[in-house]
Amino acid sequence: MWDYSKKVKEHFFNPRNANLVSDANAKGDVGSLSCGDALSLTLKIDPETEMIEDAGFQTFGCGSAIASSSALTEIIIGKTVSEALAVTNNDIAEYLDGLPPEKMHCSVMGMEALHAAVANYRGEKQAEAHEEGELICKCFAIDDLMIKRVVAANGLTTLEDVVNYTKAGGACTSCHEKIEWVLEECLQEASQDTDVEAKGADASEDDVRIAIIEEVIAKMRPNILADGGDIELVDVEDDMVFVSMTGNCMSCGLSGLTISNLETKLSAALNMAVTVFPVTASDMKKEATHNA
Repeated sequence: MWDYSKKVKEHFFNPRNANLVSDANAKGDVGSLSCGDALSLTLKIDPETEMIEDAGFQTFGCGSAIASSSALTEIIIGKTVSEALAVTNNDIAEYLDGLPPEKMHCSVMGMEALHAAVANYRGEKQAEAHEEGELICKCFAIDDLMIKRVVAANGLTTLEDVVNYTKAGGACTSCHEKIEWVLEECLQEASQDTDVEAKGADASEDDVRIAIIEEVIAKMRPNILADGGDIELVDVEDDMVFVSMTGNCMSCGLSGLTISNLETKLSAALNMAVTVFPVTASDMKKEATHNA
């Protein structure tokens, strides 16, 4: 027996807005009677403000499906279309003080109905069932596109998660292998996106470090130029900073003090121990030839 919250029971025994809105200008139908769950959501939307003035539903399904539909209408009435579209299935579940994991698919059905209703209001053509996606679960008519949407929106990682959130594979189980293929594809894409974000973050950190180093060198440069020399940043590798010293700095016996001073300033600015290495034009030429 599943453990339902008091709020789920309340919305099941006394559902809000359990009717179709007579003057609705938006309608979203999801699921089917043959698949065990079906929801018809109707909305009355003000064309000028896009405020959802009224919402009603008819649901064929379990207590969680009815409670989720009731909660959805309560959440979105008074919101604009844009605000309503930001509502997630987890928002519906939280509004009900939680749903059993095995019943999370009821909140997903509500979210899908909302998006279908908004698409209907905007005159967007809805694709025929599975016209674009591959049918994965024949028992509940779930395609791969829906599974991918739900996996991404809820961070699902296991077959059990997918079954709980979509019902796919919850009957005969013959589609479990296909579900796992779709899930693996989703997880690989998510991993690649994470790697890209990580690389972007690393690149951003490197840019900040280089900017700090160049700023410190820029502050030292006027005094070096006054003595007939110059210093420029060449490269940065971990805690090593390579600089080029030109002009009088190349033959000056005090250039070591300049390097030491730069190390001290950079270590303080970067909050880490830094070693500065002077390189010559010939060194840079050899490195360029080696890399080529």
